[in-house]
Amino acid sequence: MTKERAYFESLALKEEGKLCPQHVPEVYHFDRTMSLIGMRYLEPPHIILRKGLIAGVEYPLLAEHMSDFMAKTLFFTSLLFRSTTEHKRDVAEFCGNVELCRLTEQVVFSDPYKVSEYNRWNSPYLDQDAEAVREDNLLKLEVAELKSKFCEKAQALIHGDLHTGSVMVTRESTQVIDPEFAFYGPIGFDIGAFLGNLILAYYSQDGHADQANDRKGYKEWILKTIEDTWNLFHHKFTALWDEHKNGPGEAYLPAIYNNPEVQLLVQKKYITDVFHDSLGFGVAKMIRRIIGVTHVEDLESIADAGKRATCERRALNLAKTLLKERRKFESISEIVSAIQQF
Repeated sequence: MTKERAYFESLALKEEGKLCPQHVPEVYHFDRTMSLIGMRYLEPPHIILRKGLIAGVEYPLLAEHMSDFMAKTLFFTSLLFRSTTEHKRDVAEFCGNVELCRLTEQVVFSDPYKVSEYNRWNSPYLDQDAEAVREDNLLKLEVAELKSKFCEKAQALIHGDLHTGSVMVTRESTQVIDPEFAFYGPIGFDIGAFLGNLILAYYSQDGHADQANDRKGYKEWILKTIEDTWNLFHHKFTALWDEHKNGPGEAYLPAIYNNPEVQLLVQKKYITDVFHDSLGFGVAKMIRRIIGVTHVEDLESIADAGKRATCERRALNLAKTLLKERRKFESISEIVSAIQQF
């Protein structure tokens, strides 16, 4: 990967830090020649969230904090708050991060759906499952649409890799790190990445259960966190929209969208589109974490390959179903019910 990614990581950290300083470590210095970022040290007991999820640790403020980070960083860098002049200027700047965008295009939207030297999976257990993905025409149709949105929809400044390995936590603190993949893209990509990784964590729990702890209670906490994260994001994002509806944003000019009825209509359509985008991107990232190049420790750390395959297959089957049928779902509670059915 190009060393220029450090430049875009520092830009994103600074911008996100201005918008949500409680959940982004401060950058003190950046040296572009050396690709060196000097930033706040996240002291112990901060750990990578994924490690905590594997260990079965509950983080009571996680949904509150992550919804806050996503609502603020995504709203304030979108045309709901900004002029088209400001927006296009920053879109152009982050277009320079093309190499990491191309990497995402390859590993999320391309490789899992073809024979690729980079793909790997839990063989022989998932051989037929991987082949089924490569032969599923409807799945390919849907992932093509998602790839198009990822490449063309410069909706807001997104982190670009917001999985549970890009968040450090304690029970009281949540810090988002590593936005080296940042660019102006679809809002649902960040939301989906986070929720999709929580779903993977949910399905991995049966592989980590033992006689002392069946993990059932922890699985319920993960499901609640998934539901709370979306619902809190929805509430906070629309609250920011309501607060700034007469502000500088040029997506919906007040002179045109000048009555409560039309304002509700555009909000509902916008949020519904973000919800369905989030589902699509989230499950696409799940698929690539099971049969693509880079997997997740949640599943990889399950020692028994057969037990791991059972967890992976449940996640993969849910992901395929949601990718093809996501527009049928109207609420996050329906998604939680679907997760439990697989």
